[in-house]
Amino acid sequence: MLRQLDDKVLNIIVPVFNEEENIPLLIERFSSVLSECISYEILFVDDGSTDKTLANIKQACQSTENIYYVSLSKNFGHQNALKAGIDSCNGDIILFIDGDLQHPPEMIPKMLHFWREGYDIVYTCRKDNQAIGIFKKISAHVFYRGINLISKLHIKPGAADFRLIDKQVLVTLRDYNEHDLFFRGIIASIGYRQIEIEYTPAKRAHGITKYSFRKMVSLALSGITSFSVFPLRALAIAGFFFSFTSFLYGLYALGVKFFSNHAVPGWTSIMAGIYFLGGLQLAAMGICGEYIGKIFLEVKRRPHYIISESRLPDHGCTQKDIQ
Repeated sequence: MLRQLDDKVLNIIVPVFNEEENIPLLIERFSSVLSECISYEILFVDDGSTDKTLANIKQACQSTENIYYVSLSKNFGHQNALKAGIDSCNGDIILFIDGDLQHPPEMIPKMLHFWREGYDIVYTCRKDNQAIGIFKKISAHVFYRGINLISKLHIKPGAADFRLIDKQVLVTLRDYNEHDLFFRGIIASIGYRQIEIEYTPAKRAHGITKYSFRKMVSLALSGITSFSVFPLRALAIAGFFFSFTSFLYGLYALGVKFFSNHAVPGWTSIMAGIYFLGGLQLAAMGICGEYIGKIFLEVKRRPHYIISESRLPDHGCTQKDIQ
C-alpha cells in the first residue's frame, strides 16, 4: 500500500556556508519542482557565513512564508550544520541537500516516489563524470573500500549527504550525539528500509567548493575512527609479530656469537632495525593518540553548534539554542 502525501510536510534542510549567490536559485528550483507535488518548508542552516548569505535568506523569508533559517555563531562544519537542522525540524519527511546546486532538486520527486513505496531512507550515490578530478575519484574509492573492509559498515562509493528520510529516522538520528559526526556511516548503520539512487552532480552554480583537502582528510579520519577499532588491533598484531621475530633473531644472534666464527661487528642491521621499529612505534603512538583524542573530546560534551539567531515554524518544531 502506497503512503500518501496529501497531509504530509517535506522539510528541506540546506546547510550553507558563503553561498550568497545560490540562495535565490535554490528557492526558485525548489518552487518549480515541488509547488504541485507536496507541501514543503525550506530550513537553511547558515554555518557561520561571512558574506551576504544570511541577509539573502532573511530577505527571502520576508517574501516567502515557507522559508526558515538557523544561523550558527561560527563555522562548525558541514556535519554539525546537518545536526542543527536535524534538531530544529519536525516534518513528516526530511530531505538533506547541499546549497551549491550540485545536488539536483529535480531528483526530489523520484525520491518521494520511493518513500511512498515504503522506503524509510532514500540515499544517493554520485555517478562520476569528467568534471570530477582523478584524485577525488581515486581517494574516494580507496576510502570507501577501506572503511567497508575494516568496519561492519557498507557505504557505497560516491555516497552523498543528499538523502531523504522518514520522520522515524529523524527521531533516531537525534539520539546520535558523538562529537565527530559522520552521517554517511550513521545512516548506513541504523537499518530501516533503504534504497540507493544514482545522480550526476551538476556544475557548481556560483562560488568555490568549501571542502578543502584538509577537511576531506579530517572527515575520512572521523569516519574510520568512529566505526572501527581495526587500526588498534592491527597495531597489536604487528607488535606481537615483531616481538616474536625479534626473539627469533636474538636466538640466531646468540647462536652466531657462541657457535661460529662469523660474528662481524657492524652498524647496518642495527640501525635499520632501530629506525624501522622507531617509526613503527611513532605510528602506533599517533593512531593511539587519535583514539585518545576522540575520547577526550567526547567526555567534555561540548555543544555541536551554537545558534545565534533563528526563524522557525510554530507547529511543533524543536528549537534548541545550544545542542
